[in-house]
Amino acid sequence: MDIQNKAFLSIEHVTDQYLKPQNSPSVKAGNAKGFQQYLLDEQNALENVNSDLKFSKHTCLRLAERNIALTEQQVKRLQQGAAKASEKGIKESLVLVDQIAFIVNVKSNTVITAMDQTKESETIVTNIDGAVIV
Repeated sequence: MDIQNKAFLSIEHVTDQYLKPQNSPSVKAGNAKGFQQYLLDEQNALENVNSDLKFSKHTCLRLAERNIALTEQQVKRLQQGAAKASEKGIKESLVLVDQIAFIVNVKSNTVITAMDQTKESETIVTNIDGAVIV
């Protein structure tokens, strides 16, 4: 701050000049967004997000190794299960479709791995915080 070259009449003049926030352009009442509008904008943005699940390379390898072929309806149910998990705030979900178990990272909308429950004698699933059965 360069206050040495300016003439000030009082300490109040100095504080008014340098310590009080400058008047910033205010938002006009007609242009202000209310909470309801922000909520609607967020909901619309979520609906417009691509709902297609991505399959990781690991998942593709596991599906091939385990001879798991998904029908279009199973993929659709898997997507619905991932959407339900997202609605409940689940981050890492176990989604069961028929006899196939999928681990889905809900935030990235990615299937991490897949297992056929009919061929596995014992299965332990860790690092999930929810399960969806569709």
